[in-house]
Amino acid sequence: MTTSTPEPPRAAAPAAAAPLIPGRAWWPITLLAAALLMVTMGSRQSMGLFLSPINTDTGLGIVTISFAMAIGQFVWGAVQPVAGAIADRYGPGRVLAGGIVILVIGTALTPFVTSAFGLIVVMGVLTAMGAGACSFSVLIGAVSQHVPAASRGTAAGVINAGSSLGQFVFAPLAQRLISGLGWMGAMWSMAIIVLLALPITRLLRRQPMPGAAQNTGSGLRTAVREAFRDRSYLLLHAGFFTCGFHIAFLVTHLPGEVSLCGLPASVAGWSLALIGLSNIVGSLAAGFAVNRVRSKYILFWMYLSRAVLVLVYLAAPKTEWTFYLLAIGLGLTWLSTVPPTAGVVGKLFGVRYLATLFGMTLLSHQIGGFFGAWLGGLAIDQTGSYLWMWYADAVLALAAALVNLPIREAKVVRATA
Repeated sequence: MTTSTPEPPRAAAPAAAAPLIPGRAWWPITLLAAALLMVTMGSRQSMGLFLSPINTDTGLGIVTISFAMAIGQFVWGAVQPVAGAIADRYGPGRVLAGGIVILVIGTALTPFVTSAFGLIVVMGVLTAMGAGACSFSVLIGAVSQHVPAASRGTAAGVINAGSSLGQFVFAPLAQRLISGLGWMGAMWSMAIIVLLALPITRLLRRQPMPGAAQNTGSGLRTAVREAFRDRSYLLLHAGFFTCGFHIAFLVTHLPGEVSLCGLPASVAGWSLALIGLSNIVGSLAAGFAVNRVRSKYILFWMYLSRAVLVLVYLAAPKTEWTFYLLAIGLGLTWLSTVPPTAGVVGKLFGVRYLATLFGMTLLSHQIGGFFGAWLGGLAIDQTGSYLWMWYADAVLALAAALVNLPIREAKVVRATA
């Protein structure tokens, strides 16, 4: 049986420890979590493909639709710590099931909306709330309670790879559905596909730890207070803010950039798919590396590579192969930042309240996502191009690389047989 040196959490200790699943029996719950994230993140990450069709049909304007999507970025992040806290106290099953239902309702109602306010409600609030309740913080937090410490990085990488596989599958699927059924038919089809994932939430149910119900409230508040007094935790937030800016800008406005370069819409769909495919490799590699290298160094090189790739893209001719190669390069670190970021949080504070504390970092991620989606819309409206957004993305990526270096992180302790 694999063992490792336990990391004492700096927050208040829980009333009882979660039982670890021996051997490799934790793989089924990990794969189920990855499958659920594949569906929820796959549908969410393909929403940028609907921006132009919605604008053409409703005439609401790129800025208005971008703002609704930006609200969605923020709400998705704001839901994470709340959903994580509920899951930490009562278990993840009901949280995940509720999230699926809300996501389906929001997606199904979107084609009926004809006003800016309505679009903000359904796309910016409902779909984002649903996807957020079924996302990284709840799933990684739940699985980490049942995985040996030496395997948590691997489990997080596998779960994260599920989101990337979803993007690889859903981006070209959504593009095909839009072309064949129109954007409304595509939206309803996506709602049906997401609904089919509901039974997975039942399989992911786990009972709350003994004694958690009466003690979680005060322990959780203490954990959150302690976390926000920690300089390393705040630096982690700063870097993850930039990650959100980068991803939201690209997932929302990459189709618009492709169109500005005079290339067909299919290039955008396949670029998003390639990002997802290459991030499967990146996520698994990150999960493997977290067990062997300090996470802050992994994050440094990931963010630095983004700055370099953006600058190379700006200097390159804008052909379809430029976009495909950019997608592959960026995809290697797209959401591969999740396992090392969750790993740092786990090292600093333990895994008892990981869903909540990692959810807080995801909120920072999505505040950055709000600005990435919204400012991209403003940039194209005011200047007719995304050039200044690309420059801002490169500068912020470099800053994110640097702020991770001072993070206080314990050395990796190798598991012994």
